[in-house]
Amino acid sequence: MLLEQTWRWFGPLDRVTLRDAREAGATGIVTALHELPAGEAWPVESIQARQAEIRSAGMEWSVVESIEVTERIKMRAPGWRADVQNFTQSIRNLAACGIRTIAYNWMPLFSWMRTHLHEPAPKGGYTTRFDTLAFAAFDLYLLQRKGAEADWGEELSRAAYNYLSGLSPEEKDMLQQTILQGLPGGHRSLTLQKTNDMLQEYSGLSTEDLRSSLMEFLSLVCPVAEECGVKLCIHPDDPPRPMLGLPRIVSTAADLQWLLQQYPHPANSLTFCTGALGVRADNDLLAMVQSLAPRIGFLHLRSTQRQAVYSNGIETFFEAAHLEGDADLIGIVVELVKEKRRREFAGDHFHLPFRADHGQELLNDRERNAAPGYPAVGRLRGLAELRGAFTMAERLIVEVE
Repeated sequence: MLLEQTWRWFGPLDRVTLRDAREAGATGIVTALHELPAGEAWPVESIQARQAEIRSAGMEWSVVESIEVTERIKMRAPGWRADVQNFTQSIRNLAACGIRTIAYNWMPLFSWMRTHLHEPAPKGGYTTRFDTLAFAAFDLYLLQRKGAEADWGEELSRAAYNYLSGLSPEEKDMLQQTILQGLPGGHRSLTLQKTNDMLQEYSGLSTEDLRSSLMEFLSLVCPVAEECGVKLCIHPDDPPRPMLGLPRIVSTAADLQWLLQQYPHPANSLTFCTGALGVRADNDLLAMVQSLAPRIGFLHLRSTQRQAVYSNGIETFFEAAHLEGDADLIGIVVELVKEKRRREFAGDHFHLPFRADHGQELLNDRERNAAPGYPAVGRLRGLAELRGAFTMAERLIVEVE
């Protein structure tokens, strides 16, 4: 089995090119047909054209990230079954082209979320950050979501008001744009009115409702993935907390164990993201890898650093350098090499792709103006560090044996 070095690429308009990815050491590309509307089936011809473009740069399209799961599917709103049929047709078409790892997420309305995109990093450069007070200020006083006061409580609501009062008009506008305009690979651009309208559509959705929808979705798509030899790899919630009054159900070890039990076959696998899961101090990443390793189909390796935890449990954090922050990536790498050996012994030759997820903006990254969280130099550094860690772990484990 190969631990495959991959690189997230957002298509021909990405300011970080395929050549950059190859020079960084990647052999596989993680991408999607971002130009296609959510809910549509991916045509074989479009898949092959993107595949040929990647191959011409000397790499393979290794992972789809992602086929978007529509809001209709999550809510089981009118039209959701047609969306699921298109999702399964995309699975079949990708498998026909030899692409057998598909990442997706189950976060309602918003995908990954940050409040600051160019925050000064502790050792220089810039990073992304999620500030709890900034997000509360947006929710309470910019979005003015119904029920927000009850969710945040009096003390945090007052602190968020004081935070917002200290911002200039330009800073308030930037906060609103950062949250609403969407992050790469995430949700589409929204307005305040559209966000409130969609939250109203989700009104009354409980944790059990969202779980029930996911359970039904898995029952429909996993048999197709199993038939096609595809691994569907769900990404954890980022941040792994309820947002804007909406539940999130892929946030803890218990959530992941429940999910894997719904369809006990590798077709139902995990995108194990150490950055997203590591935001919560109660997520023991090393123990999670040890127990969940056989069902990990894709790896996002990064580290976040908690800065504060508020009374409602929501953390303020920033994207740390890959081998710093709260995640013990060295220990995790050792466990992953052990899992690689276990799979090889069992005759499992399915590639286990990993990528240096996100990255700090270093050197001339700001000048390139790449997608937030996805700079060239910062990710090159992260991938190089991880490649070194994997190489050393492989050698040490061989010597021990």
